[in-house]
Amino acid sequence: MFDDSRLDDPLALTDVDDSLRSIATWGAQVRSAGYAASDALAAVVAALPTRPRAVLAAGPDGRLLRTVLERVCPVPFVAWPHAGLPGWAGPLDLVVVLAPQPAASAELESTVAEAARRGCELLVVAPEQSRLSGLLAGKAPLVPAGSRDPLAVSVPVLAALHDLGLGPDVAVEPVAAALDEIAERCGPAQPMGENPAKDVALVLADRVPVIWGGSPLSGRAARRWAESLRAATGVPAVAGSGDQLAPLLRAAAEHDVFADPFDEESTEGAAATPMPVLVVLDDGEADPTAAEVARDLGDIADARGVAVHRVAAQDGHDVARFATLLAIGRFASVYLAVGQGGTGAA
Repeated sequence: MFDDSRLDDPLALTDVDDSLRSIATWGAQVRSAGYAASDALAAVVAALPTRPRAVLAAGPDGRLLRTVLERVCPVPFVAWPHAGLPGWAGPLDLVVVLAPQPAASAELESTVAEAARRGCELLVVAPEQSRLSGLLAGKAPLVPAGSRDPLAVSVPVLAALHDLGLGPDVAVEPVAAALDEIAERCGPAQPMGENPAKDVALVLADRVPVIWGGSPLSGRAARRWAESLRAATGVPAVAGSGDQLAPLLRAAAEHDVFADPFDEESTEGAAATPMPVLVVLDDGEADPTAAEVARDLGDIADARGVAVHRVAAQDGHDVARFATLLAIGRFASVYLAVGQGGTGAA
C-alpha cells in the first residue's frame, strides 16, 4: 500500500538520500562535463576542414543526439548502435561517440577502431584513462568526459555540433540552470502540494503509468520516465506513441461511480487490476498532429474513467525543457518508491 505520509517524512527520505542527491547535482554534472570538454571540443571544431558529408552517432548514448539533430541537421544524420560502421562511412564523414563510462563496450571499441582505420573524422568523448583513449592515441584527439552521465556529456557535444553548423543552438549553462531549478522545486524539503515530483508520485500511486509525449524530445523523455519508474519501483510503466497507448487505455475497466468502496469483493477485484493513469509530457512544441493525438488519448481516458496528469516544461531551449522533464521524472520515481516503502534508485 502506498503511504503518502512518507513523502514528507525526513526519516523515510533519509533512506533515499543518495538517489535524491544524485539527481540534485545533475546541473553541476552538466557544468563539469562542459568545463572538461571545452578546450578539446574547440580544437575538434577548429580542425575540421569542411562540413562533413554525413554525421554518424555511434553507440546507445547517441540517441539523444539523433533526437535533437535528425530534423534539422543539414547533412544526413545516422544513429548507429551496432559494432563497426556502415559500408559507406569514410574520410568525408564525422563519427561521434559518447562513452562516458570508464569501460566502453566491445562493440563501441570496434566502432572507434574501424572509424580510425577508415580515416573518418572522429569526435570521441570518454574518460582520459580508458581503453578508448588508448585506441585514439596518435589518430584523433580525445574529448575528456567530465561526467559519467549521458545527458551531461551530450550537452557540450551538441553545443560543438552547433558551432559546426550541424544543429540548433545549445549551450551548457541554460541546461544546467534548468536542472538546478528542478532540484530546488522537487527537492525533499519541498512538501506535497508544492513539489511537482511528489505530486506526480501521488497521482501514480497504486496505478499503472501510461506515459506519452507528443514531440520527439518529450517522446524520448516519456521512454526515460518509464525506464526510471520500472527500475525504481518495479511498476509496469509503459511509454509509446498514441497508437500504441490507446489500446491500453481502452482496455481499462470502466469506473463504476456507484461502486461500494467498503464492498470487499469489489475492492479485491480493483486491487488485482489496477487502473492506468495517463501522464502527458508537454515540452511546449506546437504541433497540430500531436495536439490531435493528445485530445484523442484524453477522450479515451475520460470515457474509461482514467485519470490524466499533465507535466509541462515550456520555458527555455528545447534541450533545457527535455532535461527538466527528465529530472521531474527521476525525482518522481524515487518518491514513488519511498511511498511504497522501498528505496529504489532511479
